[in-house]
Amino acid sequence: MTVVARDTAPDWLKASADTLLKLKALLSLVEKWNPTINLVAPGSLADGWQRHVMDSAQLFQFIPPHSRRAADFGSGAGFPGLVLSILAQEVMPHFRMTLIEADKRKATFLAQAARQLGVDVTVLTDRAEILAPLGADVITARALAPLSVLCKFAARHMSQGGIAIFPKGAQADREVAEASIYWQFELEHHQSVTDAAGRILTLRGIRHV
Repeated sequence: MTVVARDTAPDWLKASADTLLKLKALLSLVEKWNPTINLVAPGSLADGWQRHVMDSAQLFQFIPPHSRRAADFGSGAGFPGLVLSILAQEVMPHFRMTLIEADKRKATFLAQAARQLGVDVTVLTDRAEILAPLGADVITARALAPLSVLCKFAARHMSQGGIAIFPKGAQADREVAEASIYWQFELEHHQSVTDAAGRILTLRGIRHV
């Protein structure tokens, strides 16, 4: 695995200089707030550009260009929701992300970070299972819950024909097998570019068995 320095964009990331500056500014905000709110594991910030920003940014390639509404569950520090919103600003101006975060302090961070970065998002302080259906074209979640639980959220909030994009680690196969007991879906596996053991799962047509 190639480690990407904080000020370096990998070849696969097609982003303008302004977009990269916003991504770096987001990481700086997370570093500033983290001692107070514990947005991410403190040790992970030593390589935060790779482990959080780039790990989130790789999901953008799986978002269909026509997508208009997206929902990110358990948004926490804005990974991946704010990262994807920043990447979409120049190339998908019609794209709008709703960030769902039940922790009020983290939701406050998300709202203030979005305002400082000039990113148009909606922040909801609620739980996915009780929110009214959002009808999102894209559903994302990172390091939030097992795939079986994420399928429940996606089935409730995804529009017909939508896509769910979930990064998973070395236990991806086990999570897929467990989720398949309760859910049917069209699944594709994609190799993570930031974690040799990781994969990106994209799911369509999620329905309860």
